[in-house]
Amino acid sequence: MNATMQDKENEKPPSSAPRPARPWRVAVLANIKEHDKPLPPDVPPDAGADFDYIETINHIRAALETDGHKTLFIQADRNLPYALKEAKPDICFNIAEGLGGDAREAQVPALLEMLKIPYTGSRVLTNAISLDKTLTKRIWRDRRLPVAPFQEFNFGDEPLRPELHFPLFVKPAREGTGMGVDARAIVNNEAELRERVEYVIKMYHQPALVEVFLPGREFTLGILGRYDTLLYSRHPEWYEKDGFLRLPILELDSSRSVTPGVYSNEAKAQSVGTEGAPEYICPAQIDPELTRKLHHLSYRAHVLLGAQDVSRTDIRLDAEGNPRLLEINTLPGLTPGYSDLCIQANAHGISYEDLLLEILYLGASRFGLLPPRDIPLPLQKKKTEPTNGKPGNGHSHP
Repeated sequence: MNATMQDKENEKPPSSAPRPARPWRVAVLANIKEHDKPLPPDVPPDAGADFDYIETINHIRAALETDGHKTLFIQADRNLPYALKEAKPDICFNIAEGLGGDAREAQVPALLEMLKIPYTGSRVLTNAISLDKTLTKRIWRDRRLPVAPFQEFNFGDEPLRPELHFPLFVKPAREGTGMGVDARAIVNNEAELRERVEYVIKMYHQPALVEVFLPGREFTLGILGRYDTLLYSRHPEWYEKDGFLRLPILELDSSRSVTPGVYSNEAKAQSVGTEGAPEYICPAQIDPELTRKLHHLSYRAHVLLGAQDVSRTDIRLDAEGNPRLLEINTLPGLTPGYSDLCIQANAHGISYEDLLLEILYLGASRFGLLPPRDIPLPLQKKKTEPTNGKPGNGHSHP
């Protein structure tokens, strides 16, 4: 090999992006909204609001198939174990919300773990904890992350803690997608508080979470990656050296939505850009210092709960302009042009297809379906207990 050829060899990256040995059979697992099926009398009016439309499933399948994979959709209902046995997928792309219970978003990951089937997204414990907003806040608070003062009501007649001052915000402790949240979620006195808490407990069959109302601006922040992302990503250039991509911050302006000042399920259901919908501003128009704070908090929120590969964290400012963590979504919506994470990815120049394939391949790499990229050792992250806010092995809690 002459000197010129040797120079060209040295200019090449250490290896190409990791590729599967063959196309995969990918099962997309989800719960689907049923348009014409009437709701039973004992469920809340927004039951199933976090389920997906079949159109979203078709978009996901089309995106995954752009890289040569074969896909199928399996409804995540009580027949799922038998359907998986028949389908024999190589990996599951999981966006299933579960079928009730206090940890329903963990049901499908638990089943897949038991059946030893690879899947995308966070694992069992993280999905169970993240749906429980009270438990999540306790973990964050105990690790000195900022949350608004809060209290969980199991019966409705518990004395209000002295640090909680009106106005307060009341919502179900274990729901997502703004379920149980409307204009009446803000309460201004004891009578309104007791009425709303009783409504939530009886209607949603779960505790009510009460917290100090935060009147400031609201943001949501998406994150991709984990400590060893650079070994497996199709796009290592997206990520920082710690293996994480902090997507552009999205501001949710609900001041002119159908529920002014409240990012409710009704507001979320409005098509982007239509009358009554919140305004989605991405990137958010905020100063660099607030940007840094919000990115740091969402990263810490993600790592502390052991989230894997993708999450979206909601943050709101208090009356003094200080950011407070609201909740984390470890199964963020993936409807193109509509879901918050997709809007943020698009603002970063990431196509819908690349976003979906990235989530697929990061999930696959955890189960040995992808070979690691051969990169110089200094770029690899050691699997040690994290320090100074750096992630460890993706499962430990810093």
